[in-house]
Amino acid sequence: MFTAKRVADKKDWLSGRDHDWEIIIGLEVHAQVASKSKLFSGAATEYGAEPNTQVSLVDAAMPGMLPVVNEFCIEQAVRTGLGLNAQINLYSRFDRKNYFYPDLPQGYQISQFEFPIVGEGEIEIEPEGGEAVIVGIERLHLEQDAGKSIHDLSPDDTFVDLNRSGVCLMEIVSKPDMRSPEEASAYVEKVRGIVRALGTCDGDMEKGNLRADVNVSVRKPGGDLGTRCEIKNVNSMRFIRQAINYEARRQIDILEAGGEIDQETRLFDNAKGETRTMRSKEDAHDYRYFPDPDLLPINITQEFVDGIKANLPELPDARKARFVVDYGIPEYDARILTADKAKGDFYERLAKGRDAKIAANWMMGDLFGALNKASINLDDSPVNSDALGELLDLIGDKTISGKIAKDVFEKMFAGEGGANEIVEREGLKQVTDTGAIEKMVQDVIDANADQAAKVADNPRLVGFFVGQVMKASGGKANPQAVNEILRKKLGL
Repeated sequence: MFTAKRVADKKDWLSGRDHDWEIIIGLEVHAQVASKSKLFSGAATEYGAEPNTQVSLVDAAMPGMLPVVNEFCIEQAVRTGLGLNAQINLYSRFDRKNYFYPDLPQGYQISQFEFPIVGEGEIEIEPEGGEAVIVGIERLHLEQDAGKSIHDLSPDDTFVDLNRSGVCLMEIVSKPDMRSPEEASAYVEKVRGIVRALGTCDGDMEKGNLRADVNVSVRKPGGDLGTRCEIKNVNSMRFIRQAINYEARRQIDILEAGGEIDQETRLFDNAKGETRTMRSKEDAHDYRYFPDPDLLPINITQEFVDGIKANLPELPDARKARFVVDYGIPEYDARILTADKAKGDFYERLAKGRDAKIAANWMMGDLFGALNKASINLDDSPVNSDALGELLDLIGDKTISGKIAKDVFEKMFAGEGGANEIVEREGLKQVTDTGAIEKMVQDVIDANADQAAKVADNPRLVGFFVGQVMKASGGKANPQAVNEILRKKLGL
């Protein structure tokens, strides 16, 4: 086990009955390689296929079948290692990890143990409301996924689907450098952003293409590491935070009652918001690792690595820095907009030729708010970058006001048409005719003569008149023109 030297800030300590406690968190992120075929066979990896329709004789562990390494998966592991600022090992090998489970037809998993393809690295994370933290990467190794046991089709039987058997996973193992649930979820977000930018994994947690095993222990601040428990296969940022909070509290309650923590593997029940025992945690010797005799060691050249490195795409940190410089937006906005490749691409299309800050505000506020409320991903947004850009252009040329634009956006999101179409159809164009606005202003002043007489002593009353004029115009009057004419007529 690694030695954790960092001590969390006091704000991250948990208060127990007797004293404060520090949470120690390490993560094993399992990222499915974006390959059309499996790690050791040519079987397909398409999501959602009928059970047991994407299973080769190798995946089913038929006698005499030999695995053959998928070179594309090796390349993707190297790409990911470079994206994690990690050491690429020119020599690596596959080992057999021996254990029994019904959906593991071989009776062992082909993985990497002593000689992984990627060694130590590090990434910087920025948890919400916190300072930047460097998280160490211990290793990245390749392994084949197991199948899936299905327990809810029969009260008496368990069914096995081997479609995932042999799918290539990259297991990215962090050092225990995180000290809060927020840091842990920020770390997974960052890893997901990196693999998506690289194209090595689609990062879809709902499909199980990226999931995390969460290792949690507690200690007195700065003290020795405690006994850790592993929470398996957590597949959302919210569940990661909930699982850590529950597990840390559970361990604190046991320790403060004089008990000891059993090293074990646990599952997170998201319906109840709690962890429960799955099995006692095995150590490496329990798996009886040994080199896989059917597979030769992997030997790659530095030229191979350098060729991949030379063609890496722009990664999230570099893109964030560029957004700050090129678009002049705050670092916070840039971080949100580059956390995911799809968000960054959407923003670049939206901001091109427009006010970059206004584009960021609309995307992060109105668009993301509507998507979250409707539980829709950005890729499936009913308002794409061109459509939102059309709306921003109408604001920019003063065809409509910002307030009316909010209403137009809601109609666009509901599928009622494009921005220009809605504005024309509903007669929402902004009134910019100063003569017409001047008449509305005068009518409002005449109707509120007593209030008008008090404006000189209380200039804030001008807001009342602005509201009345906007109401009279149905929200269509140009607010800037209304303010200017009002102030002139009221002698301000």
